[in-house]
Amino acid sequence: MPEEKRRFTRIAAAGALFQGGAAAVDSSTIIAALVHGLTGSALAVGAASAILRYGWLFPQLFVAYFAQRSKRSMPFYMVGAFGRATCLAALAGLLAVAGGLPQALVVALFFGLWTTYAFVSGIVAVPYNDIVARSVPSARRSRLLAIRFFGGGLLALGVAAAAHRLLNALPFPSGYAALVALGAVLLFASSLSFVAAGEPAAPSRKKSADGFIDFLRQGGAVFRDDERFRLFVYGQWLGGAVVMALPFYILQVKMLRGEALDVGVLLGAQTAGALLSNALWGWWGDHFGKRSLLEGVALLRAVPPLLTLVWVPVAASGDLPALAGFAVVFFLLGAFGNGITIAMLGYLMEISPDDRRPAYSGYFNALVAPAALLPLAGAVIVEAWSLADLFLVSLGAAVLQFLTIRRLRGLSAGS
Repeated sequence: MPEEKRRFTRIAAAGALFQGGAAAVDSSTIIAALVHGLTGSALAVGAASAILRYGWLFPQLFVAYFAQRSKRSMPFYMVGAFGRATCLAALAGLLAVAGGLPQALVVALFFGLWTTYAFVSGIVAVPYNDIVARSVPSARRSRLLAIRFFGGGLLALGVAAAAHRLLNALPFPSGYAALVALGAVLLFASSLSFVAAGEPAAPSRKKSADGFIDFLRQGGAVFRDDERFRLFVYGQWLGGAVVMALPFYILQVKMLRGEALDVGVLLGAQTAGALLSNALWGWWGDHFGKRSLLEGVALLRAVPPLLTLVWVPVAASGDLPALAGFAVVFFLLGAFGNGITIAMLGYLMEISPDDRRPAYSGYFNALVAPAALLPLAGAVIVEAWSLADLFLVSLGAAVLQFLTIRRLRGLSAGS
């Protein structure tokens, strides 16, 4: 097997295994339901989602600085990838013995391990983007991401089926312990596959910055001078306002269905949406460009909050089953969530210079990190007003994100 094909296959397999593992700790379904079961608090649900998103983004500026000055990115990947799998294994152990511990201690230990998992996970993104961009030509990257999410979607469907069985067969929180343990196994396997793919030789890095402060100044210059990069960041800030509603869709269903809520069914619908849409996103991104895909999916993300606002009063009247309508909502959340991820990763790789890709990844993720805390604002909106108000804000943010990304049309490199 030629070296390039071997790398493509192993990177795709690693991504698929990661998607399966991530489904076991999906913050908008599994973790949201788990945290609400542990605490009964919407604020805690928002905090868990915010921690995961912020922890993923915050370390990347520091990792980018060191990766930009290093000849190899794989060592950074290994620390993050194997570290996050270890954190999940520890979290599964905690949930397995939680029945014999005080509830306050379980909640404190859970958030401690969850925070560690989130921040260790953040180490992975910069080296992953750098290695993938050097391993796979631009014309095949959307295809790679689509294959990754398709294979991962199949695994995630299996995880959703396992969730349905485990959460109904085992008492709380033992079912969640088994599910998180499954996620840890899949993440370990993903890490091994990516490391086995190897790392191609890196081009000579641009190392004009003498220290971290100079590195930050260069990031400020990139944000100021590169209009494509700046608009892309603005779009992601608005995207953070769109997804701040994600962990609260499950609470909306619970309000309508009470304890009959079936997390496994909704996770399965979300996974099916991600799985079945992959071919579309891969074809779109490779044939019409990453910017076109980014713009199109940004507009489509207005549909789930709009549909939810329409469906809730219908379901509350009892005329139609609530779960059926929300299965459609979660299907669309999965589809458009995958689409925006493929578009974002592809566009970031596209606009990053080859000799400064780790730096650009670090700058981008550090700049959008504050938006990751917006689920906390979402929790405040829910507590102070209502879930409907939160979905209205999400809808408006989706429209504004589309209008912002639309401005990228016609901008060339270095604009």
